[in-house]
Amino acid sequence: MKLELYSYFRSSASWRVRAALALKGLACDYHGVHLVKGEQLAHERLGPAHLLPALWADGERVTQSLAILEFLEETHPEPPLLPSEPLARAYVRSLALDIACEIHPLNNLRVLKHLKHELGVSEDAKNGWYRHWVEQGLAVVNERLLAEGRMGRFCCGDAPGYADCVLVPQVFNAQRFEARIEHLSAVMEVFEACMALPAFADTHPSRVPDAE
Repeated sequence: MKLELYSYFRSSASWRVRAALALKGLACDYHGVHLVKGEQLAHERLGPAHLLPALWADGERVTQSLAILEFLEETHPEPPLLPSEPLARAYVRSLALDIACEIHPLNNLRVLKHLKHELGVSEDAKNGWYRHWVEQGLAVVNERLLAEGRMGRFCCGDAPGYADCVLVPQVFNAQRFEARIEHLSAVMEVFEACMALPAFADTHPSRVPDAE
């Protein structure tokens, strides 16, 4: 299967897919699309929403990072991103959604630009908005990791997978915006365990072809 990934180096959703591809040992042709410069708005291969990431597989487009992770799991099941037991799978998916649906949409680039340029929010207030939602959201994730009994070295057990691919980029962005998250012990333990692996270290925003 020929894979092409359209990505932006700082896009947390794109990093989810980069990490998943690396965990599964899948090669792809990498295409950088600069979100801040607006290159996505005229890019015909991204789909009607003009969002990243977009994965092309044998000439067919798959969009939305979590759908891409599910697609990779179904087409390349080994090594697995999801556990085999149904309740554990539901836990992993819900943990990922706590990040992808409850934190990320409030803090993505489109929202931050709208706050600043359309609503006249100051840079300090915009950054405060970002920190508020990411701190609150990651605190929920931390509480779940500690309370629900499925955490090992990673979000679920001792093998990295689906939820870890979603968590790591969010922690990176939180650190970039100087959010207060160092006290979230479980979140930080998982993050550090992931970043010790090549699948996450080698797909870090500073290591990809379009890094700045």
